[in-house]
Amino acid sequence: MINSKRQRLKRPTLLSRTRPPTIKPGHASLSSKATRNLIRSHHRLLKARKQASQTGDAASVAKIDAQIEENGGLESYQLASKLGQSSTRGGDSSKLLVDWLAPRLQPLEGKHYKYRVLEVGALSTKNACSLNQSLEVTRIDLNSQEAGISKQDFMERPLPEHVGDQFHVISLSLVLNYVPDALVRGEMLKRCTSFLVKSPPSGLSQGACSCLFLVLPAACVYNSRYLTEARLYDIMSSMGFILSNSKKTHKLIYQLWEYTGDSNPRSFAKEMLNPGKIRNNFTIIVK
Repeated sequence: MINSKRQRLKRPTLLSRTRPPTIKPGHASLSSKATRNLIRSHHRLLKARKQASQTGDAASVAKIDAQIEENGGLESYQLASKLGQSSTRGGDSSKLLVDWLAPRLQPLEGKHYKYRVLEVGALSTKNACSLNQSLEVTRIDLNSQEAGISKQDFMERPLPEHVGDQFHVISLSLVLNYVPDALVRGEMLKRCTSFLVKSPPSGLSQGACSCLFLVLPAACVYNSRYLTEARLYDIMSSMGFILSNSKKTHKLIYQLWEYTGDSNPRSFAKEMLNPGKIRNNFTIIVK
């Protein structure tokens, strides 16, 4: 009886009873539960804003914008994401990317060649891919958090005019799910093909090729009414990608897609694929 009373006294207040806290750089002690709630709240507000915007409800858009700002805005979301990628909370997803790329980065005849990487939604200049000597990383984000990360929207980045402006690897780690519009998600994937080189770089092993590193919450693929593993495979295949590596955890799905250069995107509409009351509505639309 005494132990149960102590447990009840120590139980933290649920964040659902209060607004998500604004995170500041010095507040790295925020619990993993609080971090998850803040991220989910931000996604819910973005979804509500999109719906209000589509119906022309300017008053609701303004109200939601105020809520987003009150909760710390994009900066708090990014800082929560950085906490989620800390070594104590699942770690840096680019470590897996580096591991998967390692066999492709073996130089031939003593030549040294760097893979050019575009990291979309970059949060740090000190993650595994940034510290790898075989990778030359270009980092962009909607709201740059530090020097070395350019403030830029990938969807507005000028298309490359020369091969030297293209990349051997594009990283979309927890980026696609941040996009609130299903059609824009499809456009983002299609746009990646314009930024990837069409042929393997010379001076590396024969396994070298262009790749797209995709990380999504597992629920987006395995608990959605409108997206399944098979549908994602069909979408990526039509854009010229072949699944090379994959890993699934309780929370995330990691995939490395090799780009063949043979892109012929098909149309994929929002379609009920996996009905269920407790499933989510995440989907990718391609036109």
